[in-house]
Amino acid sequence: MPKCVLIVDDDPTHRRTLEETTRRFGYEVRSADSGDAALAALQAGNAGEIALVLLDLVMPGTDGMAVLAAMRSLSKRPPVIVQTANGSIDAAIGAMRAGAVDFVVKPVSPERLEVSIKNALRIEALAGEISRMKATAKGKLGFSDLITASDTMERVIEIGQRAASSNIPVLIEGESGTGKELIARAIQGESARKAKPFVTVNCGAIPANLVESILFGHECGSFTGATEKRVGKFVEADGGTLFLDEIGELPLDAQVKLLRALQDGEIDPVGGKQPVKVDIRLISATNQDLIKLVQQGRFREDLYYRLNVFPIWVPPLRERLADIPELVRYFAARFAAEEGKRIDGVEADAEAMLKRYSWPGNIRQLENTVFRAVVLADRQTLTVSEFPQIAAHVDGYAVTVPPAPAPKDPMPQIDGPVMLGQSPDTPKTISLATRSGKDSVGIPALSANGDIRSLEAVEADMIRLAFGRYRGRMTEIAKRLGIGRSTLYRKMREIGLEARPN
Repeated sequence: MPKCVLIVDDDPTHRRTLEETTRRFGYEVRSADSGDAALAALQAGNAGEIALVLLDLVMPGTDGMAVLAAMRSLSKRPPVIVQTANGSIDAAIGAMRAGAVDFVVKPVSPERLEVSIKNALRIEALAGEISRMKATAKGKLGFSDLITASDTMERVIEIGQRAASSNIPVLIEGESGTGKELIARAIQGESARKAKPFVTVNCGAIPANLVESILFGHECGSFTGATEKRVGKFVEADGGTLFLDEIGELPLDAQVKLLRALQDGEIDPVGGKQPVKVDIRLISATNQDLIKLVQQGRFREDLYYRLNVFPIWVPPLRERLADIPELVRYFAARFAAEEGKRIDGVEADAEAMLKRYSWPGNIRQLENTVFRAVVLADRQTLTVSEFPQIAAHVDGYAVTVPPAPAPKDPMPQIDGPVMLGQSPDTPKTISLATRSGKDSVGIPALSANGDIRSLEAVEADMIRLAFGRYRGRMTEIAKRLGIGRSTLYRKMREIGLEARPN
């Protein structure tokens, strides 16, 4: 879903020019012919779709500075780029102090405008990440902080908001990596317990002999190794929310004590002489079918009905494909900032490919995939080439090796004596042709400055070429290259290629 840009300008000719230019950049466009119309658009029901405002400073009535001042009271303020006809430094400084992120001088060139828009959206993405991090740390993360554009997730958010208004136990179900913990944090962040402790426990990561101690605490000397008192996760979450992830992994004996804690509101620390009262909101999550576990005798039926009072199903990423473009842009902006790179977006072809992949690892897999793509990227836009492990699994896409940059100074024609070690017919490219003799490809034999490339660099290009040509089939690649599979795997790791399981 393209980002929406609101263009505010009282000059109809200039406004139409900006509209056409901005659409060519791939953005959705809305327009306003006055400051009052702009404020009305920013306060409308669909104002949340506006990602950026391109604002003229000089307008009759409510001018640009008045719009900037009025935007301070908005709950959601998109970034603003101001435009001025006179290029006044004072006007630009005043606009920046009033909250604008950039300014352009009319008439602005398309190149300058595109750079300004992309930079403003990138800054906004990073600001959103910082805001989410602060909200998470303070226990105030809400559903508006979640990145989603699909109808299926809108239903999840609606149900989650209803759960937040109550103290009812919630069971969040869904595949691993779908964002169940974020839903739990959003429920707490919009509940009466916001800003109170949010304690997370991964039941599948706790050794079976330590489950009771970690959940309910223990007294000093209650068992071998208990050299000091431990209060336990229930007491840590007192007054707030306890999130039990992978609840299906909880041992049966710990399930009995958990059921009593939920029924009576009190726990028995290991080695304790009297129960301890606790006040917690319980949210649990699982990627398993708890009914099957109950039928198999691995999960208590009475505990299941105690937990499954208000179930929420989080759909896998393959059922919410509309979320992928937004998530990719968000992860790309975040990782680009971390890696010190400039990533302006994702090519349409790459985005279409990502939406055709099934994503068995869901959002967690998508996040790691984008991270790897950002690290591999040597240009400002992510292409199919930055996602080789995905292209190898999607029909119709192939990994291509980007051509080496053309030499800045082409090799001159040699008219006089030949230099030592050189020959006028020294090949600059190793030519590789198909059986039909068409669609030939080439791997550069010379570097940009005219020197012979190292065997290691040429070998890396050959492996990438074979990987794309035979679509990641490791046995076939090793056979064609004449090397062993173990050697191929090692060499691929060295050049950053990820093997596809055969």
